[in-house]
Amino acid sequence: MTRTDEPMDAFDADAAFPDGAHTIGRWLTDRAAALPGHPAIDDRGVRIGYADLEARAAALALSLQRAGYGPGDRIATVSGNSIDHVVVFFACAKSGVAFVPLSWRLAPRELAEVLEQADPVLVLVEDEYTGVASDALARVAEPLVVAALGTTGIETVVPPRRGPAAPRRAVRDDDALLIIFTSGSEAAPKGVVLTHANCFWNNLALAGAIQITADDVVLAMLPQFHIAAWNCQPLLAWWSGATVVLERSFQPQRILQLLEKRGVTTMMGVPTQYRMLSDDPSFPAIAAGPLRQALVGGATMPEDLAAQWADAGVPLTQGYGLTEASPNVLCLAASDSERFPGAVGRPYPHVDVCVADPETGLVLAGEATGELWVRGPSVFAGYLRDPQATARTMAGEWLRTGDIVHRDGAGVFRIVDRLKDIFISGGENVAPAEVERALCLHPGIAEAAVVGVPDPVWGERGVAFVVRADGATLGQDEVLAHARSELAGFKVPVRVAFVADLPRSTIEKLARSRLRERASALLEETVHEHR
Repeated sequence: MTRTDEPMDAFDADAAFPDGAHTIGRWLTDRAAALPGHPAIDDRGVRIGYADLEARAAALALSLQRAGYGPGDRIATVSGNSIDHVVVFFACAKSGVAFVPLSWRLAPRELAEVLEQADPVLVLVEDEYTGVASDALARVAEPLVVAALGTTGIETVVPPRRGPAAPRRAVRDDDALLIIFTSGSEAAPKGVVLTHANCFWNNLALAGAIQITADDVVLAMLPQFHIAAWNCQPLLAWWSGATVVLERSFQPQRILQLLEKRGVTTMMGVPTQYRMLSDDPSFPAIAAGPLRQALVGGATMPEDLAAQWADAGVPLTQGYGLTEASPNVLCLAASDSERFPGAVGRPYPHVDVCVADPETGLVLAGEATGELWVRGPSVFAGYLRDPQATARTMAGEWLRTGDIVHRDGAGVFRIVDRLKDIFISGGENVAPAEVERALCLHPGIAEAAVVGVPDPVWGERGVAFVVRADGATLGQDEVLAHARSELAGFKVPVRVAFVADLPRSTIEKLARSRLRERASALLEETVHEHR
């Protein structure tokens, strides 16, 4: 075992950070030198300054190196948002190890499958998640080396690396920094490999679109197994010397209390979270405080919700991205939200995009609708241990997003739908998002989701899942009549099912795969009813 309290050489920053490298570990070193006592993190009232955070991360980095870990290795974590987790991230960044934060929301079987894919040399587990992690680890074919997070765990004793030691060399721009597993809503999760350079350019692009200074207080409430929990404000905040308030879960009243008591100036969330916050009676008074900007990701912000936040004095900055792009691709400045309602904006600095025909790959000029392709230094290095999936996702140097967009004459983009969500009915393409928007024009419909399922005559037909608005009593006939008045005949769903809520993934994205299974069962029932 390597103990951090044993005599050892100081961490060699010059060797770890060669001139000109975009390595992320040096950000903390530089900021600690400039603002040593300034709070870097506020974790449930416990604060740590930049110098102390740097000292802990550098000590752990050296311990990892002495225990044989280094470039090419992967360390997985099962942890909530915490100072201890951030220490491990920066220690990995400094030592050239890839940091692989795994979702504690997964069932043990799912977590075991991800661990098999990640194949880490070390797994670090926070006490709170020992149960699910232990169950998952027991299912993994080859036993993994496991340790606890924190000052009484990995920061005190580092288990020696199994097998030959990793190379001791300076960290390079092209070394893996983050490996984030995608949600797997359509298939098995894939590990997205993001390098130091990917994350450097992503944050440089973000800095060109929003302003964060050492005076800012950034609320980070998305779980740290998502890319947005690192690359959509927190890393930029630590680069800039701001204070990051870490929150472990989303509870609207507690978030509003944090906004007020911690003096939060900027934050990032998904539309569902912003809706729940604005529905709270205390929202208008708290929003009138120091909060000056809020970023939106994960989905397009509904126009009425954007207007509600703007009226409260907090304009929302709409963004679009995907993990494979680190994730930031498009951004709509808050000042443009009224001119381009429902849009996701223009490309970030240092990001190239084009609109391509998804079938032929032909790049479309001017105003066009097609698949969004992305190119630039923030595009990922590939899927972990899956070159076939990487090849399917790339078209030369372009990343195929799988999202259908419309680019207008002003160069502003709107998301039309996911390419794989489109279904073909009677030879016509149907975009579920378009049908859903039409359904939600009915005052009795709070939410709607549409999926395509196989049909022996039409190829595919749409099934709609509808959440009634409070107090509404509408039935299927009324919904279909409304749909016929708003949509072409081939877009009208063949069946409507009323549900209490729509299934969503870990960051509130619609889980269409689960709805497709239910829709197929509903159509089977319909066939039997008409026999």
